Amino acid sequence: MAILLPKKTAHRKVRKGKNEGVATRCNTVAFGDYGLMSLDNERVTSKQIEAARQAITRYIKRGGKIWIRIFPHTPVTKKPLDVKMGSGKGEPQFFVAKVKAGTVMFEIADVTDEQAKEALRLASHKLPVKCKIIKREEF
Repeated sequence: MAILLPKKTAHRKVRKGKNEGVATRCNTVAFGDYGLMSLDNERVTSKQIEAARQAITRYIKRGGKIWIRIFPHTPVTKKPLDVKMGSGKGEPQFFVAKVKAGTVMFEIADVTDEQAKEALRLASHKLPVKCKIIKREEF
């Protein structure tokens, strides 16, 4: 699977904005049996999401099913090195997903309890947020 990128965006460059508070959506395990929940507010890049996905798939070795619940929509711009102040905003360099505390980022199913916990633990090391492994609440 290739790196996650939006097919098209409404605006090429966007402002930073705020990333405060707790998640009111994507905050429960909806598809799988186990989930990786964020405990911080942070920007997660498409490369970090892909690295975490690879860590999960390598550990479970073609077994189980994985859901990625976050998508990097927001472009981040950077100016080249040694450029003086002024002369506008830089060019878009990469895309990020704004992750709030309580967001379930990855879900996993059809694997054993130990496999799921270890795979999600390995994925959490690839991400810039503190994470918690949660289990689906059966009603």
